[in-house]
Amino acid sequence: MIRRTLTSGVLATVAALALVPTAADAAPAGPGSRPAVSTVAPHLLPSLLPEPARQAPAARRVSPVGHVQPGRHVNRWATYHRSIHSLGRVVTHRRALNVRSGPGTRYRVIGVRHAHRLVALKCRTHGSWVGGTRQWYRLAHVRGYVSARYVRVRSALPWC
Repeated sequence: MIRRTLTSGVLATVAALALVPTAADAAPAGPGSRPAVSTVAPHLLPSLLPEPARQAPAARRVSPVGHVQPGRHVNRWATYHRSIHSLGRVVTHRRALNVRSGPGTRYRVIGVRHAHRLVALKCRTHGSWVGGTRQWYRLAHVRGYVSARYVRVRSALPWC
């Protein structure tokens, strides 16, 4: 907050100094002459501004993985907790897939995902055995788990 106050104070000072004539400019040059007006050349103004104000707006926008993406606004505080999710496809045959509150069949069912639908997945973990595998996927947008036996993903997910 102090940095923001100082930056805005510096900008206000530069603007005020650019508009106020100096003592040399204010002195009349002689009878019938126009008084000189003190202005800052437009090409010199960016060099008077502090470093953050000189940057182009697109250069300050950074994606969650650290790449500059012009024209896209990303909240830098929200990206700290954001992770890239993987998509998986439900491969049950004409049946809905149960979404459970934990990684196992003993946890209660809190929802379903229909066959052939895409689901956003956050990570994988071990749970109870289902169809020859103990892997379970945690859903990205809901606090729920689905068995890896009934979801196909293109790339491996990180462990929870």
